[in-house]
Amino acid sequence: MNVSSIVVKTAPEYRDEVIAGINSIDLCEVHFSDASGRIVATIEGETIGDEMAKLERIQGMPHVLSADLMYAYSEGELAEAMEQIKKGNPVPERLKS
Repeated sequence: MNVSSIVVKTAPEYRDEVIAGINSIDLCEVHFSDASGRIVATIEGETIGDEMAKLERIQGMPHVLSADLMYAYSEGELAEAMEQIKKGNPVPERLKS
């Protein structure tokens, strides 16, 4: 399973409508919004392609000014990190410089 966070921007008067649209998509959930029309949500999918299809669907919704990927997580990354921790290498090489 892959999980990504996205930030969506809409005009304040359409915030509730856009939130309802995002929440209506399977495995999409709004976690935060503010009065200026910023919305933070997560999208999940079996593959990155599934997630990108959901992001594109949100980008195409009426009144969405922008929808951008902020963070992505893949179960495969977790498995790799856990293996490194078991081997006694908790800090990735790229962070050791």
